[in-house]
Amino acid sequence: MFSNRIVDTLALGLVLCQTILAASSADWRSRTIYQVLTDRFARSDGSTTASCQTADRAYCGGTWRGIQNHLDYIQGMGFDAVWISPITAQLQGQTPDGSSYHGYWQQDIYALNSAFGTADDLKSLSAALHARGMYLMVDVVVNHNAYWGSPSSIDYSKFTPFNDEKYYHPYCAINYSDENNAVNMEQCWEGDTTVPLPDLRTEDTYVANTWNSWISNLVKDYGIDGLRMDSAIEVDPQFWAGWQNAAGVYVVGETYEADANYVCGFQKVIDGVLNYPTYFPLVQAFQSTSGSISNLANMINNVKSDCQDTSLIGTFSENHDQPRFASLTGDMSLARNVVAFTVLADGIPIIYEGQEQHYNALGGSSDPYNREAVWYSNYNTQAPLYELIATLNKARKHAISDDGGYLAYMNYPIYTDTTTIAMRKGKMVTVLSNKGANGAAYSQTIASGYAGNTGLTELLTCSTLTADGSGKITVPMANGQPRIYYPTASLSGSGLCGGGSSGSTSSGSTSSGSTSSGSTSSGTTSSSGSSTTTSSSSSTTSSSSSNNGRGQGSRAAGRPFKA
Repeated sequence: MFSNRIVDTLALGLVLCQTILAASSADWRSRTIYQVLTDRFARSDGSTTASCQTADRAYCGGTWRGIQNHLDYIQGMGFDAVWISPITAQLQGQTPDGSSYHGYWQQDIYALNSAFGTADDLKSLSAALHARGMYLMVDVVVNHNAYWGSPSSIDYSKFTPFNDEKYYHPYCAINYSDENNAVNMEQCWEGDTTVPLPDLRTEDTYVANTWNSWISNLVKDYGIDGLRMDSAIEVDPQFWAGWQNAAGVYVVGETYEADANYVCGFQKVIDGVLNYPTYFPLVQAFQSTSGSISNLANMINNVKSDCQDTSLIGTFSENHDQPRFASLTGDMSLARNVVAFTVLADGIPIIYEGQEQHYNALGGSSDPYNREAVWYSNYNTQAPLYELIATLNKARKHAISDDGGYLAYMNYPIYTDTTTIAMRKGKMVTVLSNKGANGAAYSQTIASGYAGNTGLTELLTCSTLTADGSGKITVPMANGQPRIYYPTASLSGSGLCGGGSSGSTSSGSTSSGSTSSGSTSSGTTSSSGSSTTTSSSSSTTSSSSSNNGRGQGSRAAGRPFKA
């Protein structure tokens, strides 16, 4: 802790001379991202008891300074990038739809959200991350502004710089069921008639040029290394090429659709996409012991086929718009399998704050209940999933350093049945099961692709086995636990299972496969008990009526991408 505090102190001296850590898209491939909802992660005063009533949709006091003060916690899991909420000045007041704590109700792009801190606070956070070799990703909204009042009553002079009605499309509500109507999706408005979100004419030359100049300056001023683009599919696709060039850093777009061909098409105009096509079958496969493994395997192959570069897609299993996995099932073994897939499959892994504490969104599965205050967990570094994520990140980083081609290899299924999927990526084989914590022990023989008689170490238990003469491995499965195999001879320097120090920062011990729930119930009050299980049949394809504070409903899929 002492040495890290010195690093952070030295970083303060860099506030006035920000630099970007050469954060090209290629540099991001090896990163793992921790998603922070700024208002809910950490307060400047360090409180772990401050009230945060998620149902109120109100500000709870999280700040950029609070994030900086808890970088040890984030880096302890092996993360080397942090995604924070939108930073621009927001709609003020507590509306019937809640407040702007999430950051998606901006009104002035040239001012910062003072609830999160000052410009110096943001620069200090950026410098502190860079001093640790970590990247800063900022969430950005170019699709809309926000206003409290009916669409017909909007005073456009309240917006900066787009302060005239001529910069916006005429009001119409997006019809998400009209999947083939690109004009409706790109020009109609998100939000509702209480807090409408006027849709900017990003096809307009002035609007586009203003955005491009703004993002170029923002990246330079605050040392931003990457961008998460909100509502990417609601923006004219032709806008993105100019934006990507002006930003000069990695961009990953929110492409909230289930169709792989459509989502992957956005890689024609931006670096990366959030892998929603895989998210839906992933959660469905593991939210119960009867989930479909075959649907997940099929989608893995579809994304591999359709995406131009699977190493740049954002792989996730929770975020601020989707249900907490623990609200779908309290089975810790199933949660461990989902997390293992998230970190070790293709793409840049993204873990949403609180997922490591097995938060279960008490009061409801999605927005606003999945936006709990992380401080209620007391930043527990011994939580089972915290320790698991630290081990998985260490395994991924070692695979990257051990094999220069690891990131280029596509993860592919090598075995599936109704309860098991085994995948191979480079030298690593991951075996996942949805049998759950009460699943009986069994052995599964898998054609691994390893050379005959290769000695292997299972990285979560440190047990070993040897492939037979043909390269097949017989994997001992029990209690629904994931298994991760790597050649024993290639573990030197990994810090895993006696493989020597990896030199990376990691808090917590290697998980040994415990099946205790160890979850933190959160939402309106602090609790350290285990999570309660809600219906395991809950749908994962629909979103809350107030999703992201934007009022968007469930998304349809299937229309072709058109640049």
